[in-house]
Amino acid sequence: MLETITSVLDGVGIVAFAITGALMASRKQMDIVGFVVIGTVTGIGGGTLRDVLLDLPVFWVASPGYLIACALVSALVFFAARVSQSQYRLILWLDAVGLAIFAVTGAERAMLMGAGATVAVAMGVMTATFGGIVRDLLGNESPVILSREIYASAALAGALIFVTLTATGAPRAAAIGAGFAAGLLIRTTALRYGWSLPRYR
Repeated sequence: MLETITSVLDGVGIVAFAITGALMASRKQMDIVGFVVIGTVTGIGGGTLRDVLLDLPVFWVASPGYLIACALVSALVFFAARVSQSQYRLILWLDAVGLAIFAVTGAERAMLMGAGATVAVAMGVMTATFGGIVRDLLGNESPVILSREIYASAALAGALIFVTLTATGAPRAAAIGAGFAAGLLIRTTALRYGWSLPRYR
């Protein structure tokens, strides 16, 4: 049951990120190929980096359904999207969902492979942020991870809470739920109120 929940969360995160990539392509008025390329690399980018660094079979190579889902969702956005001023906000909110999910599932995958707590947290943050970085670079935007708003630190908090609870023997479902909720709450609250970390002056 919990394996199914994790797989569903991964799927939701990938779709959410793929939509943000496709919406970025719509803001840049790209053709359908651009939608599919940016949507797909955004959806699978973080997980790909994680698996390569952990020397694991890349998840979408083992299960091509993830790749197909990204391409289909991106193509769907091409026909459904309308350029509007509110699109960038939608990208950020969907990105927050993907960020919170991948912070937890990325950390969990690393732990299942025998990685220590520090590496697991790092993998959670990388999985959560790398797809968005690639999306923004391909869209010729300043990466959201470099913006003033809290971003990577939200992923860090989610991964850290998940890893800490798991290490203390908390039920897996509780650890996943707490890590996801923390990452999502921090990121969405930062979006809502414009929170940011202190900057160097």
